[in-house]
Amino acid sequence: MPIDALRTPEDRFAAVRGWDYSPNYIEDLPGYEGLRLAYIDEGPRSGPVFLCLHGQPTWSFLYRKMAAVFLQAGYRVVAPDLFGFGRSDKPVDEDVYTFDFHRGALLALVAYLDLQDVCLVCQDWGGILGLTLPMAAPARYKQLLVMNTALPDGGTPSPGFAAWRAYNRQTHDLDIGAMMKRGTPVLSDEEAEAYNAPFPDARYKAGVRSFPELAMFKEDDKPLNALSGAGLETSLKARAFWTNDWQGPSFMAIGMTDPVLGPPVMADVRSCIANCPAPMEIADGGHFLQEWGEPIAKAALETFGL
Repeated sequence: MPIDALRTPEDRFAAVRGWDYSPNYIEDLPGYEGLRLAYIDEGPRSGPVFLCLHGQPTWSFLYRKMAAVFLQAGYRVVAPDLFGFGRSDKPVDEDVYTFDFHRGALLALVAYLDLQDVCLVCQDWGGILGLTLPMAAPARYKQLLVMNTALPDGGTPSPGFAAWRAYNRQTHDLDIGAMMKRGTPVLSDEEAEAYNAPFPDARYKAGVRSFPELAMFKEDDKPLNALSGAGLETSLKARAFWTNDWQGPSFMAIGMTDPVLGPPVMADVRSCIANCPAPMEIADGGHFLQEWGEPIAKAALETFGL
């Protein structure tokens, strides 16, 4: 049965500055036929490719500062908008948004584009999902650049995440631009408004409302709910993959002021990644660390010898 979805009018993006790349669209992604997935694909088709995965409630615009560094260095950048975000279609039924729905779409995109020599760049849900991708096709992935995210193990979340989940539950029509400005004071008003562009009204925000319920963390002493438990087995396998099977170089950066997925959570992520060096700490960096991304991208390239 076709999935009922909304498509953000293109004129909503007319005022967005700093993300001037032409969007690409796939409407026949295997398993997702009928839904349009948007992504940017810039730079040479040979050599390393930086696969940049955003989280909730952002879109690929979040990577504009890092993408510029990678492209200037002569590399390819692929940055998709997850379903429900950015220029991608937005299913209206919140039940559509499951861990496997999103992970499957990312796996299908990587296969559709036949990406090789990949540096996985991830943060927030871009990491919770993205860190489970390499174990499905290890030969495709060569480096990891990981920022404020998690590899949930079914345990208790950070107090910051618990508070965020509770706030999200009672906020049907989240003012995303205002929220981004509060947590990311380096943003201009114009940049903050760009985060509102994909969402003309609350009907478009089913993905925004759904994601916190998917995180594989329990609530107090309650067991995982059906939604959050769905990805736990995959996440646990990913933790084992990064510990036992990953052999590539890794680079970690941490926004030290992030109350949701900050230093303690990132210490757990680092403990899972074989040979992960000491992180780059951004003292004033918040949760959406890509907004401090230019020096991070440059340091990662130097670390990787690229």
